[in-house]
Amino acid sequence: MQQIIGFLIIFGSVFGGYTLMGGTFAAIWHPIEILVIAGAGAGALVLGNPGHVLHELTHQLKKIVVRKKYDSEFQRQLLLLMYELLQLAAGGLKALDAHVEAPKDSAIFQRYPLVLEEQKLLSFIVDNFRLMAMGKINAHELEGVLEQELELIHEELTQPAKSLNKIGEAMPGFGILAAVLGIVITMGTVGGGASSGEIAEKVGAAMVGTFIGIFLCYGLIDPICNMLKQLVGEEASTMEIVKVVLVTHVAGKPALLAIDSGRRLVQLNTKPSFAQLESWITAMEGGGDDSGGDASRRGGGRAKAA
Repeated sequence: MQQIIGFLIIFGSVFGGYTLMGGTFAAIWHPIEILVIAGAGAGALVLGNPGHVLHELTHQLKKIVVRKKYDSEFQRQLLLLMYELLQLAAGGLKALDAHVEAPKDSAIFQRYPLVLEEQKLLSFIVDNFRLMAMGKINAHELEGVLEQELELIHEELTQPAKSLNKIGEAMPGFGILAAVLGIVITMGTVGGGASSGEIAEKVGAAMVGTFIGIFLCYGLIDPICNMLKQLVGEEASTMEIVKVVLVTHVAGKPALLAIDSGRRLVQLNTKPSFAQLESWITAMEGGGDDSGGDASRRGGGRAKAA
């Protein structure tokens, strides 16, 4: 909703101001120039990027249209999922095999549908639990591996925004291209005996191309690129939470302390308090009627966390 309001403000300010100054939409409505500029931009985007970048760009654009936010409910599900997996791993990482091999069929993962919908995050979770199960790895080694993986993931996720931003920067140039073509057509009419009024009209129409290119660059593509960068930042922060939880767990800390380490990296607008995290865990475990083993593990975690 906020994005729609933003675009309405942009269009209202630009075209509303133009109308108030006495302009008419007929004078700036030139679909062929829009075709030239937008088509050249789309062609340059396709020419300059591999298929997987275009696919990821399409996926990210869909997400900002739907504007699925990583809200407090998503954070609750992520932290509780990690807590359950760590509690299960306390009995041996082999106990996780059935869950990480087919997460969509796992009863644990099915309790957290918001996480299950995030394919990249889901793959990151199950791949690294598999890594921990394959052999003994210390916290320092695991942290190094995960940092390298996150750097690569972040680079791949930001590539669509970078590519679209370059096309946005080229839009004023494409606008000038359309304007030059319009001037060429106008000069052709001079030899045909066009009147000064007709020439002025055609020159004005040609200059609309420059306006369209600048407007697409700064009024549409630039804010869209900014939204894509924020989306990637939110996705990366969820993976960073998982990384910290796993590294803390491998370092030998109790599950509650590991989960709290991840909680600290949640963005401030959705970050739960430690008391809220404990209440979520208590509710998940049956409102305090935990089994002796679970209660002792959580109690030990609280003691060490303190």
